[in-house]
Amino acid sequence: MTAVDNIQNKDTHNEADIYFSVSAADKVASLIEEEENPKLNLRVYITGGGCSGFQYGFTFDENIADDDTVIEQACSNGESSVKLLVDSMSYQYLQSAEIDYIQSIQGEQFVIRNPNAKTTCGCGSSFSIDEDDDS
Repeated sequence: MTAVDNIQNKDTHNEADIYFSVSAADKVASLIEEEENPKLNLRVYITGGGCSGFQYGFTFDENIADDDTVIEQACSNGESSVKLLVDSMSYQYLQSAEIDYIQSIQGEQFVIRNPNAKTTCGCGSSFSIDEDDDS
């Protein structure tokens, strides 16, 4: 299943039910500009590991697989947009999640607020799910 949202200059809630913020899109656009490759997309994925069982990963990817969910988010400038890619295995664990980019006194980072995570580690990069969950 591939879902592509209309490009809008606002935070996107989409048929994929994954929230991708404008601030995250702005940061991704900035990083893509630094890489000097406009074909790049941000891929968010889940792997086994970390101290809680699963961990989040981020990478740039030029390729969109047939089973990827694609979420397109407009940047704050209203002139450009970026695409977030989620593979089908990771999608089941990221439904209703929020992907944001925050800047605070502690630093800057991408943050995933995932309602499917039952426990998270202190660093926030790994999580566990309820084994009885049908996600």
